[in-house]
Amino acid sequence: MAGTLAAGALAGCAGKNQVPSIGYGVDAVVASYNGGSALGANSGAAAVFSRVLTGFFYTGPDGQPVADTDTGTAKEVPGEAQTIQYRLNPEGVYSDGIPSSCDDLVLTWAARSGRFTKPAPGGPVPLFDAASTDGYRDIERVDCQPGSKDATVLFRPGKHYAAWKTLFNAAELMPAHVVATQVKVPNVVTPVQTGDQPTLERVADFWNNGWTLAPGKLDLTVLPSSGPYRIDSFGDKDGLVLVKNEKWWGNQPKTPRIVVWDRHSDLKAKVSDNSVGVLDVGAGSLGDVSLSGFHKQNLPGRGVEQLVLGTGGVFGGADARRAFASCVPRQALFEKFGHPDYTVKIGLGSGPLNSRTVQQDSVYYQSISGAGDKYKGDGTAAQAAASSSLANQTVRIGYVKPDDARAAMVAAIADACKAGGVNVIDAGAPDFTASQLTEGKVDAILGGTAAMPGPSGTLGATDAIAALRTGAGLNFGRFGNGRYDAIADQLAAEDNSTVVLNLLNEQENLLWSEMPSVPLFASPRTIGFGNGMENGIAGATKAGAGWNMDRWVLKR
Repeated sequence: MAGTLAAGALAGCAGKNQVPSIGYGVDAVVASYNGGSALGANSGAAAVFSRVLTGFFYTGPDGQPVADTDTGTAKEVPGEAQTIQYRLNPEGVYSDGIPSSCDDLVLTWAARSGRFTKPAPGGPVPLFDAASTDGYRDIERVDCQPGSKDATVLFRPGKHYAAWKTLFNAAELMPAHVVATQVKVPNVVTPVQTGDQPTLERVADFWNNGWTLAPGKLDLTVLPSSGPYRIDSFGDKDGLVLVKNEKWWGNQPKTPRIVVWDRHSDLKAKVSDNSVGVLDVGAGSLGDVSLSGFHKQNLPGRGVEQLVLGTGGVFGGADARRAFASCVPRQALFEKFGHPDYTVKIGLGSGPLNSRTVQQDSVYYQSISGAGDKYKGDGTAAQAAASSSLANQTVRIGYVKPDDARAAMVAAIADACKAGGVNVIDAGAPDFTASQLTEGKVDAILGGTAAMPGPSGTLGATDAIAALRTGAGLNFGRFGNGRYDAIADQLAAEDNSTVVLNLLNEQENLLWSEMPSVPLFASPRTIGFGNGMENGIAGATKAGAGWNMDRWVLKR
């Protein structure tokens, strides 16, 4: 023991010591462990749990899918139908000692395929409250012997999903054995394969609700980890505490404890009292907070800062939605909020964003982005609103408070739309959720891709595409357009650039005409790493700066 102390003392004299616990301040809202559900995806599970619940791929710092061979391997097999062979790591085991198995893939597919429904007054509705079914609904079946490490995923004849590396991903591949225990069945594979409706309804009920997270109310038995960290506790005072998962078989995490402070923590205070070693928030959202102890940068994100509009109430008609878009001062909002401390000449963050689904650095962007040019929000445009069905109407814009930048944006929109006779109200609240748009409690959401309050977006824009699809969980405005759905399906499989360009042009014209949302700009993010931090790599995507938290080392 004396030797250890002496070594520690020497280390202290020689330089800085490694800090055993790092605070991660992120403007996600910790609400669900299940990143494949609408609640989990919208609240930011990918930014918090990517190194707790691992998958075959995770979202890298540029928004691209990166293979995670610690979880297993996935490879496309040649053949007439698209087929992916998944092989889980033989050493893979959850923190509760139960081995990972292909049951996890079967559960994820069942929940996200859209094929399991229950009767409702207006016709069948999905059993599972999935964020989206994109890719999964094209899968014919998942061949899996319960408990096996191997799964073969076969797509439907004639279907091809180019973005298959976004399936069975980190924060979305959930532990099937937990569900089996909760609903008291030997495994979830058999009821899925046999279509056992009563059991599937119980499975869906747990998948939808059993993984919700609230401070002080954790049942750790349903929250096993398949990654380098596991949940230890979650409280208002102490944050969400992640600790080293003793059963993890891969490279051990460099720091044994990470404390996540989400948007419901007082992030400003946490930064001021040095509780935070890594910060990832919307630029300007914390107001005049001092980041003197950080190496920080503002950068354009892969998320789309946008107004997601309802399709009922005041926005029941496309003409009202277009009128509102014409009074939103898109150019002025970009100038003031869209590129803080940076000026980009071309590509991501170089101007107002004229597409909801195509990134500004895409080879297609310049050719398809013209449809949005007339929506600049100048004085003439505001007058267009005055002569529309929106005149003398009230528009309530919701977002998660506190957020200084979004509050100022709503004020600027209110000011601009007043000239068009439209009364814009700030309906932001600390307990705001995207489902309030679906319920008609607000008329629009100011947020990122798929109305996410915090980190959002990927290179392939899969969430952005899904958020406009009829019936998708992330489609909080309940927009539905069969032609949009068909174009999205075709684009998911198309590799001929001329066909892609034609489809994208048609899609953009359709979306600017129907106006389910008003894109503003690439969401600017402030990412800061405390002085003395090693291996901090900014990722302005839905996985946030926490995408590689198991590599972080902070020396003080």
